[in-house]
Amino acid sequence: MFALKIAATVGGVGYLKGGGTIAALLYVLCWYLLFPTSEWFAVAVLWLVLLVGVVAGNRLEAHWGKDSSRIVLDEVAGMCCTLLFIPHTLLYAGCGLVLFRFFDIVKPFYIREAEKLPGGWGVMLDDLAAGICASLLLQIIKAGNLF
Repeated sequence: MFALKIAATVGGVGYLKGGGTIAALLYVLCWYLLFPTSEWFAVAVLWLVLLVGVVAGNRLEAHWGKDSSRIVLDEVAGMCCTLLFIPHTLLYAGCGLVLFRFFDIVKPFYIREAEKLPGGWGVMLDDLAAGICASLLLQIIKAGNLF
């Protein structure tokens, strides 16, 4: 259980005020510094984070309640999705972070409905949906050569 708590809170970040934003920012830094040459490595990271997040969400719901704010691994998954196949620049990373947090907080386009799914799926899929929306906008920006 201890390992799941460490993973779900991204090493304890989930216990901090603004933990979701901090976890998303930490992923942005990792993406920028560690994944610049392998998008497929980033895809593998997304799948691993999603799998661990679903398991952690299922197990920790009994202890922390439904979609606890301490679980911030879902924000990492959302940022993973947001930045897939996006140029590795600080401008795109910053824009992706702002767009993801917007969609994650506002939850338009039925994103809120994903939260209602049971256990870890509800924890992870609303952030994944927010990440998809943010990624689509970044792809439009990229295609239009706006940056």
